[in-house]
Amino acid sequence: MSAENDKGTIEVINPADGSRVGTIPAGTAEDVGAAVDNASGAIGKWSELLPRERGKILFNAATAIRKDRDRLATLLTSEQGKPLAEAKNEIAGCANVFEYYASISGSIKGEALPRSDYGYSFTIKKPLGVCGAIIPWNMPALIMAWKTGPALVAGNALVIKPASSTPLTCLEIASVIRGAGVPEDILRVTPGSGGEVGTAIASHPEIRAVSFTGSTETGKEVEEAACGTGKHLTLELGGSDPMIVCDDADIAAAAAGAIAGRFYNCGQTCTAVKRLFVFEDVADEFTGALQAVAEKITIGNGLSPGIRMGPLNSSLGREKIEKLVEGIRESGDGTIIAGGKRPEGSEYDKGFFYEPTIVSGVSGDSPLMNEEVFGPVLPVAVVSGMDEAIEAANSTRYGLGASIWTKSISRAARVAEEIDAGIVWVNKHLKIPPEVPFGGEKASGTGRENGIYAPDRYMTEKTVIITP
Repeated sequence: MSAENDKGTIEVINPADGSRVGTIPAGTAEDVGAAVDNASGAIGKWSELLPRERGKILFNAATAIRKDRDRLATLLTSEQGKPLAEAKNEIAGCANVFEYYASISGSIKGEALPRSDYGYSFTIKKPLGVCGAIIPWNMPALIMAWKTGPALVAGNALVIKPASSTPLTCLEIASVIRGAGVPEDILRVTPGSGGEVGTAIASHPEIRAVSFTGSTETGKEVEEAACGTGKHLTLELGGSDPMIVCDDADIAAAAAGAIAGRFYNCGQTCTAVKRLFVFEDVADEFTGALQAVAEKITIGNGLSPGIRMGPLNSSLGREKIEKLVEGIRESGDGTIIAGGKRPEGSEYDKGFFYEPTIVSGVSGDSPLMNEEVFGPVLPVAVVSGMDEAIEAANSTRYGLGASIWTKSISRAARVAEEIDAGIVWVNKHLKIPPEVPFGGEKASGTGRENGIYAPDRYMTEKTVIITP
């Protein structure tokens, strides 16, 4: 959690105990303008490097991040709240992304286009120039890497706005990257409010591309601010990912996958399992297994040993969850079979903790099935079979991720084909390696991050025709 005050500073607060993690200056639109001017003056030498040379620098950055993992992970847990084990995995994932883009740096190339009637023709890929990135608070280190890696390896400069509640990890990672050889003016992190710094990045006419990750509503604001500037936009927005458990699924594995996919990062992940549909023949068995696993989750300060789930990142986030659960109690649309309240004990008094909550028997009209629930609440609905499951899964404005748990190849293939989602897992949920494209459909955004073609989104093509 953070607070931007009248002194022009951002106070970063540990969501587990309310202690102050740090205080930094809040950036302004003028700071964004200065960063763009400096980057424009410095980009020539950076873009003229061979892509493989930029790749070597990214590989050095990955090595440095990996060596500094423990310190960076502790900082990440302190400002974001996730358990230290999750934070260490995220920092390692950040390094993996930079290593991946280092590995493909020599593969950036144009295309030959033979035309006997014209002569020789080919395309050249050139960096766009100065680009922008807006980072969310839930996975700041990993998502920063998703945007920074392809932009830098393509030869661009990047101006980054981190979330105000988690700016410190992004600032430290940027420092490590610059220490590995990326010039300071090529990578700038400018903390500040979305209304000022975020809008300045989206609307600046000399920022040629912006990659944004956040809510669908904020994504619309970014799109509006960028309107008329002609910049490339990548929008990775909200999700309400369905998980389908078939009657031939490995029940224990599916229950463990649902718990991990929902309560990882306290449920604050865009691709988390947010709606669960289970075939009626195994509903009782599966729900019992789900409840048994959920009740074993240990809650507490993420820096303490053995903690499986930390607090929500803000008091506002917890208030939204409490309001949704209270609505279930009032309407009777579902039965709370696990959690449903703040944990008891003085150690939880100063943090934004909430118990892992499972609600069974939820109807399709429930807010739990129609809103993006960004917290530790898992609604479970029973379906008669695959037709009903697919219809229910697609009955939302979102289309980010989905998973099916089955031993049937034909069932898996059908879901992969018919579900509205940018990524579909089979007998897995949530894992996204840097090699695979990631993004959403419908209200979950536009464009793709990750994968071998991600640098292309930060480049433009020039066609050359030579007539002998």
